[in-house]
Amino acid sequence: MNISEMLKVMRFKPQVLVTVGPAELSSVAVQKMADYNKGALPVCNDDGELVGIVTERDILRKCFVRKGEFKDKKVNDIMTKKVAIARPDDELDYAIKTMKKEKIRHLPVADGKKIVGILSMRDILGFQYEETRTRIRYMQMFPRRAAVSRGSMVL
Repeated sequence: MNISEMLKVMRFKPQVLVTVGPAELSSVAVQKMADYNKGALPVCNDDGELVGIVTERDILRKCFVRKGEFKDKKVNDIMTKKVAIARPDDELDYAIKTMKKEKIRHLPVADGKKIVGILSMRDILGFQYEETRTRIRYMQMFPRRAAVSRGSMVL
């Protein structure tokens, strides 16, 4: 199953895509994360192209662990510039493997250079949970019958 199919199956409600610019202050990114309950924000240039990602972890590690003035830091100074991305037609397995390999919890979804969304581990887990529940309900609709055929049991 690919990412766009997953989002359709989940009846994913399109949300406002919240982004931040590289020249904005880190405090603006923190405020947007708090206002929209996000753990990461895509960083986009004036043309809406993805140039990085800023996460709660970036903020903690680059603003507070390393001494310096938090208020004066720009998003460009703290963002992750090497960003793994997915495309809407990528398989869900690709997204999971990429997130695991890169040790990330948020994966921007881009169509060309334009960001169209961001996929979180929570999204994937929620989808897989619902998919599993549906399979279990489906299996429960049919009574289990055991048949013995040449010494083996068939369910």
